[in-house]
Amino acid sequence: MLGWTRMQISRRSFLAGAATLAVAQESHGLTVGQIVERIQKNVGVPWRAETVDKIIVGNADTPVKGVATTMMATLDVVQRASALGRNFIITHEPTFWEHQDTTTALPGDPTVEFKSNFMREHNVAVFRFHDHWHARRPDGIATGMMQELAWEKYASPDGRNRFLFPSMTLAALAADIKGKLKPATMRIVGDPKLLVSRVAASWGYNSREPGIRTLAREDVDVLVAGEAREWEVVEYAQDIIASGKKKALILIGHVASEQAGMKYCASWLKGFVTELPIDFVPAAEPFWAA
Repeated sequence: MLGWTRMQISRRSFLAGAATLAVAQESHGLTVGQIVERIQKNVGVPWRAETVDKIIVGNADTPVKGVATTMMATLDVVQRASALGRNFIITHEPTFWEHQDTTTALPGDPTVEFKSNFMREHNVAVFRFHDHWHARRPDGIATGMMQELAWEKYASPDGRNRFLFPSMTLAALAADIKGKLKPATMRIVGDPKLLVSRVAASWGYNSREPGIRTLAREDVDVLVAGEAREWEVVEYAQDIIASGKKKALILIGHVASEQAGMKYCASWLKGFVTELPIDFVPAAEPFWAA
């Protein structure tokens, strides 16, 4: 009986070792931590002590079969990435619905549990890549958005997300953005016939102070942003127009206004992570227009 028990233990140890070896071979020996180290080495800016850029799900020792970049690691994105065999997701925005990306404020929440259980069962790891992707020079999100819009030739040489276009109507500028990014619910404040040429972009969330200051500048006709509070920058846009200034505001939607930056992130990663497949998995826009 003792010999049989030892045989069972030996067989289990062999199978466990074989499974570990198979995962290691499938992952080409790369772990989440090793890929994060390469990101830190190649991003071109010092890594901050205080940052939201960290492993949110999984751990540094998780073997990686494939990488997916995305704007938001929604459950839908996680499921699609997992189906592709991409078990390491690099996301720009939070996974658990707050900037610091913790679940402590939602103890026992069934959606937290469902999403967490899916990732655990499918050996999915998630890394947040926000602060340093923006801090990179040039900004990774801004680079991807400029490429997607084909706005490179209009860009200000100072790299401050300012663009100088040939004079066009606000409606024509909005149509150019809509045709290239295909946002589901783009919203515009301003006269569609207004002639504009000087554009400032603020990808993602546009908060009160920079938004108002930018829109008030004499050398800015249009502020293009992802989203803004309607009682802050949106109301200011209404009031500055009502005061007689020739101004406009275009809100693309948060996802659509940064998505191409994470598409670009996938191609950037391929420059120094060559052992694994890397794909961009787009996040679906949350809204639809009635």
